[in-house]
Amino acid sequence: MKIGHVIVPAADLDAQLEFYASLGLTLRFRDGDRYAALTDGTTTIGLADESQQPVPGRMVLSIEVDDLDAFAAGGEPVTGPHERRLVVTDPGGNPVVLYERLP
Repeated sequence: MKIGHVIVPAADLDAQLEFYASLGLTLRFRDGDRYAALTDGTTTIGLADESQQPVPGRMVLSIEVDDLDAFAAGGEPVTGPHERRLVVTDPGGNPVVLYERLP
């Protein structure tokens, strides 16, 4: 298990990419106007349009797990273009995305 990334809502992906790049982050990849990942070399920030936000309008911590089904007792995983994911809630009420990369 490892922290995958923090997902940040992005209504204007180009403007937000420019902002985070101006802070010194490096673009890892971009998936059209839906999603982009930036990094400082250790941590990744994912900028996501509304269609790619697991919890619309909320910043969300995303944790990569080896076996998503081991955590799926609380819900049904959703398959996206790059991963299977499940949104859970921590004891403080904060959404957390658990995900497993697709092969």
